[in-house]
Amino acid sequence: MAVSPYVQAMQELFRANTRSREFPAHGAKVHSVAWSCCGRRLASGSFDKTASVFLLAKDRLVKENNYRGHGDSVDQLCWHPSNPDLFVTASGDKTIRIWDVRTTKCIATVNTKGENINICWSPDGQTIAVGNKDDVVTFIDAKTHRSKAEEQFKFEVNEISWNNDNNMFFLTNGNGCINILYPELKPIQSINAHPSNCICIKFDPMGKYFATGSADALVSLWDVDELVCVRCFSRLDWPVRTLSFSHDGKMLASASEDHFIDIAEVETGEKLWEVQCESPTFTVAWHPKRPLLAFACDDKDGKYDSSREAGTVKLFGLP
Repeated sequence: MAVSPYVQAMQELFRANTRSREFPAHGAKVHSVAWSCCGRRLASGSFDKTASVFLLAKDRLVKENNYRGHGDSVDQLCWHPSNPDLFVTASGDKTIRIWDVRTTKCIATVNTKGENINICWSPDGQTIAVGNKDDVVTFIDAKTHRSKAEEQFKFEVNEISWNNDNNMFFLTNGNGCINILYPELKPIQSINAHPSNCICIKFDPMGKYFATGSADALVSLWDVDELVCVRCFSRLDWPVRTLSFSHDGKMLASASEDHFIDIAEVETGEKLWEVQCESPTFTVAWHPKRPLLAFACDDKDGKYDSSREAGTVKLFGLP
């Protein structure tokens, strides 16, 4: 099978820049990494109860600030979809916090009912959805910081996301299903996606596909309009923890407890590259404008110099 010019170009690029670079970020393991919409900054959230923000220089990350205030682990974070100065963190301390990188201050602390593990910002910037360990999803008005709606689910809620058009809300659940709701949390439909726990979900920037990752070690790619599965990626052996589409929607990175990150060409499912890791990977995020992948791994169990590994953020694809 002939390799497409796109795949060839990417493989050449990765071959030339094959080494992942590490940057110290936290005192304990990193749970979440995310790029600002403009790609100038990368934020990370950690078990050490803080968030860190880096500036992307030409060939490295430069730590700009560390954000303290949470009383428990920062499990997930995300940036405002169009304002590159605001990001929000979800913590086990039963709050979410909105931060402004210009003032380096927390501009809002919103109390929630449980220990928060999932968070996403709606594409129109108006609503923040947060999910907690008790499978409650709460919609918070991003301006007034008040709760607009909440729903208690009868199944394990894993990852949550709006579609790109902002008119439907998706969640993956412990029964292997994808649930689709209207933003007022009214159910529309449920799709049986995997035979086991459906863990993560991501929408591609072009609005054509979304991908889900499951405990069955499969990644499935779905057509957004038809809601049918178009293909599966099966190179991982462990539950798929995290997914990210590249800025052009042509590559999909997926990671697990396998000691590599799989990078697939979306249209064919072919393996484009694999990024070697020395331990399980919890979070991956492609840069919003270039083929640069941020990720963070579990702390190595003293196999190497474990103190050095704890709390680092890694970049693959740097020149």
